[in-house]
Amino acid sequence: MLPQEILSLLALFCVLGASGSPLDEDNDYDLMYVNLDNEIEAPAPGTEETKYKGTATSVSSLPAASCDCQREHTKWDKLFIMLENSQMKENMMLQAVDELPRVDLQTLRAELTQLTTDLAGSFAATLNKVASHILSQVEQVLVRTRDRAEEAKRLQECEQGKVVEHVLQLSHNLSVKLGWLESAWLSRAEEQETALQQDKLDATRGDNLVLTSLWKELQQTRAELKVSQQWAAQHLLPAGCETAILFPMRSKKIFGSVHPTAGMTLRSFTACVWIKVTEALDKTIVFSYGTRFNPYEVQLYLGRGSAVLAVGGGQHRVAAPNAVVPGEWVHLCGTWSSENGSAALWVQGQPAASALDVASAHTIPDGGILQLGQEKNGCCVGGGFDEALAFSGKLTGFNLWDRVLSAPEIAAQSGEGSCGTRGNVVGWGVTEVLPHGGAQYVS
Repeated sequence: MLPQEILSLLALFCVLGASGSPLDEDNDYDLMYVNLDNEIEAPAPGTEETKYKGTATSVSSLPAASCDCQREHTKWDKLFIMLENSQMKENMMLQAVDELPRVDLQTLRAELTQLTTDLAGSFAATLNKVASHILSQVEQVLVRTRDRAEEAKRLQECEQGKVVEHVLQLSHNLSVKLGWLESAWLSRAEEQETALQQDKLDATRGDNLVLTSLWKELQQTRAELKVSQQWAAQHLLPAGCETAILFPMRSKKIFGSVHPTAGMTLRSFTACVWIKVTEALDKTIVFSYGTRFNPYEVQLYLGRGSAVLAVGGGQHRVAAPNAVVPGEWVHLCGTWSSENGSAALWVQGQPAASALDVASAHTIPDGGILQLGQEKNGCCVGGGFDEALAFSGKLTGFNLWDRVLSAPEIAAQSGEGSCGTRGNVVGWGVTEVLPHGGAQYVS
């Protein structure tokens, strides 16, 4: 290598400069040859002259075999020996310099390994701490949510208790007043008998006063009873119904999906429902059933104050006028039979309208979608909802049978415990009815 040759030449110059006297060109030195392994070969045997300072002595050469002593190194021998030593030192230095980065690299690798181990342990500990913190936060949120739900339930139960207490208090007050009226009437009757024996004119005048007082008390009692009934109708569900679905506003996202218990292949049916509508527009959907080919197979909707039942399309329908009052509970039932196309609407258990030839010989097919409070235009082929058709208010007790119920059965649906009777196709409280988009169950 080039650096090694430069170092060798420098070492040679230093040796030549340090020598005591310059080399004498007249002196004859035996040539020595250096092989490739830097070994000094011995000179050829012969006569060697040695010069001393101021004196020259000739020494006869002796045979190599008879000389037991070691030959003295010449300056060239020493020079080459020094070169060899310097080259060995250079190799040792280069080897040491080469080993230093290796040792440093191994040390660095060990330190990095240790650092990685420490970081992994620290990261695992931090991850466990973060996970524990997140779990703690989630648990706190769940606890708060549960507490809020329990508080809302307690408030609702308290409100219901107040409602019942108020109704009971009104009933008690009415009973007390009626009892007082009865006792007053008896006392007045006894007084009348005594007065009649003394003066008939006074008795007649007393009768008029008693009747007038009794009439006023009865009018006041009737007014209070009507107020209490109106208040109960606003705050309580129909008799026997424990839950209802609240549709808080008209929206194309708010509806209820019904999953019938049995198939919807129908040649006759009876559908009944309790509703309390907030406001009825030109067409406000109570429930609708549609298939891919006909989105308007069955519909019960409100037109202002009227109730309309349509089967097989809007051209086949029957309407009952003045059937609904906004803000009040009303029970509606619709019946239909394909045998002669007879259709009828019942309001509060009483027949309100009927018609013949309404989709006669028609069969309602299975495989459609049954919904509460909305009509899906185009049903299964990409149609959507219309906000103007949405129902707003409360709905409960929705039942569907695959036959036409008798008049007594329909009348029973609007009486006490009406929600306890369930249809065989859709049964309220048994069939899955899912509210969507803000609709929710209330009690």
